Amino acid sequence: MSAYPIPLVLVAAAVAAQAQATVSFSTDVKPILEARCLKCHGASMQAGKLDLRSRDGALRVLKPGQPEQSSLYKKVAGVEKPAMPMDGKLKPGEIEILRSWIAQGAQWTEALGGTGGAKNGLQAMEQYTPPAEARKQWAFRKPVKAAIPATGDEHPVDAFLHQTLADRGLKPAPPADRVTLVRRAYLDLIGLPPTPDEVKQFVDDRSDKAWENLIERLLASPHYGERWGRHWLDVARYADSNGYEHDFDRPNAWRYRDYVIRAFNNDTPYDVFLQEQFAGDEMDEVTNDRLIATAFLRNYAKVGFREKDNPQYRFDYLDDMIATVGRGVLGLTIQCARCHNHKFDPIGQRDYYKLQAALFGYVEVDHPLVAAAEAKAYEAKTQEINARLKPLRDQIKLLDRPYEEALLVEKYKKWPEHIQQAIFTPENQRTPGQVLLANQITRTTRVANSEIDRVMKPEELARKRQLEGQVREIEKERPKPIPVAMGITDGDYRFAPDGPGDEPAPGKGIKQEVTEGSFLCDGSRPYQAPPAYFLHHGDAGSRGSVVEPGFVTVLDDGSMPAAMTPAHKRTSGRRLALAKWLGSRSNPLTARVMVNRIWHHHFGRGIVTTLDNFGKTGDAPTHPELLDWLAVEFMDRGWSIKEMHRLLMTSRAYRMSSQFAEEGNLRKDAENLYWWRFRQQRLEAEIVRDNILAISGGLNRTQFGPAVFPELPQQILASMEKGIWRRHADGPEVWRRSIYVYRKRGLPLPFFEVFDLPDQNITCGRRNVSTVPTQALTLMNNEWVLNQARRFADRVATEAGSNKDTQIERAYQLAVSRPPTTEELAVARQFLAKGSLADFAHVLMNLNEFIYLR
Repeated sequence: MSAYPIPLVLVAAAVAAQAQATVSFSTDVKPILEARCLKCHGASMQAGKLDLRSRDGALRVLKPGQPEQSSLYKKVAGVEKPAMPMDGKLKPGEIEILRSWIAQGAQWTEALGGTGGAKNGLQAMEQYTPPAEARKQWAFRKPVKAAIPATGDEHPVDAFLHQTLADRGLKPAPPADRVTLVRRAYLDLIGLPPTPDEVKQFVDDRSDKAWENLIERLLASPHYGERWGRHWLDVARYADSNGYEHDFDRPNAWRYRDYVIRAFNNDTPYDVFLQEQFAGDEMDEVTNDRLIATAFLRNYAKVGFREKDNPQYRFDYLDDMIATVGRGVLGLTIQCARCHNHKFDPIGQRDYYKLQAALFGYVEVDHPLVAAAEAKAYEAKTQEINARLKPLRDQIKLLDRPYEEALLVEKYKKWPEHIQQAIFTPENQRTPGQVLLANQITRTTRVANSEIDRVMKPEELARKRQLEGQVREIEKERPKPIPVAMGITDGDYRFAPDGPGDEPAPGKGIKQEVTEGSFLCDGSRPYQAPPAYFLHHGDAGSRGSVVEPGFVTVLDDGSMPAAMTPAHKRTSGRRLALAKWLGSRSNPLTARVMVNRIWHHHFGRGIVTTLDNFGKTGDAPTHPELLDWLAVEFMDRGWSIKEMHRLLMTSRAYRMSSQFAEEGNLRKDAENLYWWRFRQQRLEAEIVRDNILAISGGLNRTQFGPAVFPELPQQILASMEKGIWRRHADGPEVWRRSIYVYRKRGLPLPFFEVFDLPDQNITCGRRNVSTVPTQALTLMNNEWVLNQARRFADRVATEAGSNKDTQIERAYQLAVSRPPTTEELAVARQFLAKGSLADFAHVLMNLNEFIYLR
């Protein structure tokens, strides 16, 4: 439905003659209501409790004789929100028919939606064909390389930008100085400030290739992947815990983070990067890194309860995957078509379920990262130990059960009477409301082993201790766990092991069965994916027809298959087919979306500002020809992200000054939409922390491995009810780069949160940038910042000696990569005459220049 109302005067003028005629309900009105309204307000459903099959029901939105006062007319005309129908506007003539009919008294001569109406309405919901004009929208056309404007610029990016500047009478800024440029490049590519020696090396290098050589050194740095991998982890909604109420730890999630860093350092082509993450287990060559990469689809926030207890959770996780594919890769809000056709974009509900079918066979597994023989031996030994432990644990449970049940009853009695009634009502007699209440309490109420032991009879407790001793002796034989990667593969989700969290319960080994008859296919016969259904209104209990995998219709030219069976036959190949379509030239959006992201991170704003929405409600590109040229160039250069860095950073546009304020430009383009100067950018939370550690000399540059846990105040730890936050003392062990800090969904590091850490539960394309008092207060008063300021002062004193001027100069060079100005030097002298070097170091950490890329 269009977001813009149709002016009533235009509708009336278009069909003025028809307005004078008597409208027939049977021949004029009924066909419109049945075709366009009953699918949501008829037998199959009554959205908003509105049933339009009878005049009595319709009178809720009708005022006979008064169309301008009738909600039905105002909604179809677009003057009242939400505009209707949801799946596309009526023609002006149809709107006028409804207006005239209401004006003539809204006569109703027969019922709507006869026999089979409900069935036909549901079938109609499953059919969607985007209108022919939909493919004409710029985002849905394949990008083509326009001719580079003849502006005299050697660089194509500059030629496109300067053409626009000239057309709008804007003057480009002069080049930035070399000190500014070297700091800009370091912060942009590796997220760390250059040392004074590195600044001097570039400033003193007067060769023609000095700038290009600097870019190459930074792209070759192992820290490049830590900086640019962090951008992708936002898209991938990466975290180290489940989220939601229980927020279980994900002890192997860090392997995916490390994979992303390696992929960026290795300049894995973006199309291959996508294939690895969607279908690393289905590719021709399956490596450990590709198995690890499949965690991309499993990064969703997860409820602590089992999917078997509530199958709806699985559809919610699939919805999260589709939202991430849509917004993160295609720049479309495809998840909006879960319950109905997309309101604004030409995306049908069937498109949503075609994508769901491509992913539907997924099961969570922990991929062994050892040879198959070693994994089988480990699993066999684990199963043998579990078999010996089972009778012992069963005896312990038998001893515990009566005491556990009695203690649970006492705990339940502490709840209000209506909750107790829900809990103590037999399960088969509970009302739907009682089911929800009872499940909420019984699933979260636990009896600790120590509580049972305190009330157990002495002779039974002695027997329990004997059994526990036998368990401990057998447990000593358990082999050391093998390394595993959190990931997915195809299987039968109905039989997959499913503990309360992402990890197997104690003693269950790895979550990837290797025995015959398991929930995974062994390849002896081709894997058969479970059927995926069209869900009417998004309701898992309202199945429509079986849906085969496919792609978004308006983007699909039919040249790519929707499935390709891998040689090993253990999976469907549907995810691989989806990944190949996403990374193909036939897809008009994937390359555009990625080069726009790269542009955004370099220039502070995307050519399309809405990075994850290229649809109708997103922003139009400021430079559409440049965006398309870059998208094609990206594909021509092998989908290489590093090649795009080289291309963009060698432009004059990237090297412009940010300190240029030409009055005419400010009048014509105050927001710098057309890049007449470089846009200053506030550093992300992680990079602010990394820079503080870098200048203090405390940064631990160790790469990879499990997450670290910076020290948190006791009152914050006390608020944590679920999950983990290991207590590590503040020191070098936790002073690693911020990408390695534990990402707990239920308890983000407060320093990160203050500086606009995004919601870790959903994909994020562009971080919010706020300026609030708590940021300044954190930099001024946070105990960790004060400690690092003291370390910074100690470093300055060691490197500069006791001379105040030398200390001031060294501190400025370390903090902002330049010497102080004459005025700054004078102010600093006055400050140090009364204050300490630590206080002065702390002041430098609070400069805008310190936390902004200029």
